[in-house]
Amino acid sequence: QVQLVESGGGLAQPGGSLRLSCAASGFTFSSYAMSWARQAPGKGLEWVSSIYSDGSHTYYVDSVKGRFTISRDNAKNTLYLQMNSLKPEDTALYYCAKGLSGYVSEWGQGTQVTVSS
Repeated sequence: QVQLVESGGGLAQPGGSLRLSCAASGFTFSSYAMSWARQAPGKGLEWVSSIYSDGSHTYYVDSVKGRFTISRDNAKNTLYLQMNSLKPEDTALYYCAKGLSGYVSEWGQGTQVTVSS
């Protein structure tokens, strides 16, 4: 069955960096677009970024443009989210998702990111 396992979350200071990873299994990873989404405390789910199956196109929500970078390694079946210049408002549970925003078919369990001094 499909499994998406996120890792790399934790506590970071404002201005700091974290790198999230999502290990995928149970499907042909290289054939699917992938996304990251997040849910902040008391708020709804927010799409963050997507990447095409071959990595040729990437998309970001305006609030993370220039600070976050999505990438993938199809040989390792792994999706990444490099997060730089972190802000307290980036605090959320981050989810890996199979598919593009609005067309997600599977979700990971999430990894917590907390940005605080």
